[in-house]
Amino acid sequence: MAGVLLPDTSEAATRRRLLARFPGAVESSAPPAIERAIVRLVALLGGERDDLADIALDWTGVPEFNRRVYEIARGVRPGATLTYGDVATRLGAPGAARAVGHALGENPFPILVPCHRVLAANGRLGGFSAPGGASTKRRLLEIEGAVQPGLF
Repeated sequence: MAGVLLPDTSEAATRRRLLARFPGAVESSAPPAIERAIVRLVALLGGERDDLADIALDWTGVPEFNRRVYEIARGVRPGATLTYGDVATRLGAPGAARAVGHALGENPFPILVPCHRVLAANGRLGGFSAPGGASTKRRLLEIEGAVQPGLF
């Protein structure tokens, strides 16, 4: 999988973002592996527990630091969360919470790389670069049953 885009406020807005990110994209049927990933992603959004961690991602063009951040984020199961600082510590770079946040803001695979499960210090939501921003992040966490003090 080369990337994931969450829907925008309209189909036209989603198409514009898609073409901006993938200029040569043409509409076609999804290959079977992508179709299976879509079905699982939709099921997760419907409340099913699935970490989606076995779905293959195309890391071409993803900086090494970002990839390491994304691999840690992929280990966070539905209903659980880490902080940006936790991820930085797991990277062996405990002072790199802002860099972790920046990398997650560039996540080309939202939900498959569950950046919504990574929070700011003290359980605050922090940012989310998908349409809807923090409210989308909050909704994803609600669907997954994540509960953090001060989160909601």
